[in-house]
Amino acid sequence: MTEKKQIIIIGAGPIGIACALECKKRHWDYLIIEKGPLTNSLYNYPKNMTFFSTSERLEIDNIPFISNNPKPNRDEALEYYRRVATSNQLNIHLYEEVLNIKKQDDLFTVKTNKQQYTANKIIIASGFYDIPNLLNVPGEELPKVVHYYKEAHGYAMQNVLVVGASNSSVDAALEIWRKGGNVTMVVRGEQIGERVKYWVRPDILNRIEEGSINAYFNSNIVDIKPEDVTIQTPEGQIIVPNDFVVALTGYQPNFEFLDKAGIQLSNDGLSLPTYNPETMETNVDGLYLAGVICGGMETHKWFIENSRIHAKLIANHLESVNFTA
Repeated sequence: MTEKKQIIIIGAGPIGIACALECKKRHWDYLIIEKGPLTNSLYNYPKNMTFFSTSERLEIDNIPFISNNPKPNRDEALEYYRRVATSNQLNIHLYEEVLNIKKQDDLFTVKTNKQQYTANKIIIASGFYDIPNLLNVPGEELPKVVHYYKEAHGYAMQNVLVVGASNSSVDAALEIWRKGGNVTMVVRGEQIGERVKYWVRPDILNRIEEGSINAYFNSNIVDIKPEDVTIQTPEGQIIVPNDFVVALTGYQPNFEFLDKAGIQLSNDGLSLPTYNPETMETNVDGLYLAGVICGGMETHKWFIENSRIHAKLIANHLESVNFTA
């Protein structure tokens, strides 16, 4: 059986929720489809993660986000977006994965792992957290290698290699060290990232300077074995004992999904999707992008804070063209 909707929103993150709120205000028949739990990306963030921004900048649709801390944490954000979704009785299907989108004439067909839908308009707000950037080195497939970090307890009293120098890498290195892990960092660049949270960066620099955390800069992993890891450093290759590798080297959108939907991607290595920044409509008429997925491989370009406006841009454009089912 095929279910008909005016608008289907793919992704139940903060921006997908914001898009649904705009649809509800206008009494449009919409549906959010999310392959995981509500706010799937936030749910998979580290348990103790603290946002860079204040709660006011994470608010959607002017709904107050009250936090007990100057910077809200993961649990507070999960609760906020859950309350926004439930109190507004948003129409959301969770744990349902969109497999493909096809357009024929003026109608989209959306196939999921559970059923099929048709829609007049599609909004993709699926983020970029599902596909990790791989190291592409021998041994990366070993079970001791992870690309997502949840909490530090499991790494206590272990030799842990943390790859990267972003916020997530630095947070993981500090937390694991404080839980009694023997932490080594491998950083491709010459220093800890400049965009690391300003209250955290001095902490990691001090831990490295005092020798509590070992760090190899301008270095890369060459090979991962069950009991050690080979690192290429400016001084040559070294082998360090190792129990776990936490490779937090970033993530990327599902470009194959966008390509199959007909969205043009740049061929400059950034895979930037084609869209009108004033309306968020892609080169496919009636297919819109919202949120961090708009940045392609430039995953540091869009955040909740600056992409909240996408929901209103899309809704305003649909109103301007007298959108109706």
